Amino acid sequence: MASDCCSAKSTTLETLARRRDQRRVLVIVLAINAVMFVAEFGAGVIAGSAALMADASDMLGDAVVYAVSLYALSRSDRWKAGAAMLKGVVILALGIGIAVNVVLKIRSGVPPSSTLMLGFGALALAANLVCFRLLTRFRHQDVNMASTWECSRNDLINNCGVLLAAGLVWWLASPWPDIVIGGLMAAVFLRSALRVIGEAAPQLRAA
Repeated sequence: MASDCCSAKSTTLETLARRRDQRRVLVIVLAINAVMFVAEFGAGVIAGSAALMADASDMLGDAVVYAVSLYALSRSDRWKAGAAMLKGVVILALGIGIAVNVVLKIRSGVPPSSTLMLGFGALALAANLVCFRLLTRFRHQDVNMASTWECSRNDLINNCGVLLAAGLVWWLASPWPDIVIGGLMAAVFLRSALRVIGEAAPQLRAA
């Protein structure tokens, strides 16, 4: 009896400690993404870059995602599954928004500033590498944290896309690398959204 009691208490303490760790990490990455959204979106507007603005929009989406994750962290499995579903919907909306921005960029045909794209793309990559490293150890703990890690992984892909687009814009003096990379980023968003929603839906029904 005493052994079972100690074992149960140990498990409870371990769970609480894990949630405190999760909360601390989510607060850190939320702050990083909120600050980077303001900086990168402003740079994207000035540079006229669809890819940079798409990456910044992703930062805003992530800030919302991390806030939802914090809210669901200490709640039931149903809440966590619902939070994951909401994140999937947010990612889907961002993907559609990026696709619309790409269409508008095609119509304007003005090359963006490759210098601003390179500088802020590199800064965003560094910020997201920190977030990704912090979130990696939590990715198998529950569907809420798994979907959060998925968002962070997508950020790294987007950052590399922005840097590639910046290099090609500088080399070719054309808006098309920015347009193509922006379109690919939209596709990544849509694919990830379907995956997150697909994983969350059965857990939400079961809960």
